[in-house]
Amino acid sequence: MTSELDAAGIRDPRLRACYLRCKQLLVSHDKSYYVASLLLPPAKRPHAHAVYGFARHADEMVDGVDTSSFAAWRDRILADLKAGETSDEIAGALLHTMRTWDIPRHLVETFLDAMASDLVVTSYETYADLEVYMHGAAGTMALQLAPVLGASSDEALAAMRAMGLAFQLTNILRDVGDDLRRGRVYLPAEDLRRFDVTEIVPGPALTELLRFEIARTRELYRQARAGIPLLHPTGRQTALAGIDLYGGILGAIERADYDVLSRRVSVGTGRQLAIAVPALFRSLAARFTVGPA
Repeated sequence: MTSELDAAGIRDPRLRACYLRCKQLLVSHDKSYYVASLLLPPAKRPHAHAVYGFARHADEMVDGVDTSSFAAWRDRILADLKAGETSDEIAGALLHTMRTWDIPRHLVETFLDAMASDLVVTSYETYADLEVYMHGAAGTMALQLAPVLGASSDEALAAMRAMGLAFQLTNILRDVGDDLRRGRVYLPAEDLRRFDVTEIVPGPALTELLRFEIARTRELYRQARAGIPLLHPTGRQTALAGIDLYGGILGAIERADYDVLSRRVSVGTGRQLAIAVPALFRSLAARFTVGPA
């Protein structure tokens, strides 16, 4: 990581520690995102770590603390973002990344609002309602990462947002059981009624619902994939690997006979390597051809 920080021109010892902490969070909790970040030129990797590391920290807080504790932290971070400086270890890296890439503050504010809603909202009536949450929780993260990947046109930004929504909906489908145990149901109530799922238990009705939601998620991945050529050549493989790695979770759900209640499916290491290694060579070729920008 120190060589990546050197490549990014990050010299301040405290700031370097902030970026290292974000990377550690990514390695520990979001290996798919971390593997995808390795396909970026070294100078860009710390900024991807800052975006996803901050998000992971907020998510862990929401799942592990009470409302008042998270609210106090969120209010402090929002004030720090407005002031342009912070003593928070995680937010320090994000704030530097926001300055470096001119990332709008409202994206982080919307993200934190979505995290706060997890503490008080336990269900969603319609997919449109859920989409608002997913935009805040993940669409904003993809849009924060957009300038790092070289997305500048409206079409490219729309594809990045679709990628974030696809990632979040994939998480929701994988984590149905875990969320249920936390008292949360993200599957839209209108969809539960459509497939006559009166109780979230194993059975044909739940299977049909999951098939429907998987098809919906794959459409989002299709939209995201269509935007890959619009990214900078050095960012394309990172986005594509993220789509392939996270999209692979949908196939894992299908292979597990749609059992998302008693287990948490994942993409195996072999599959991750099969995606990442060829993508790494393509990424290196792009850097050689067009440079690391």
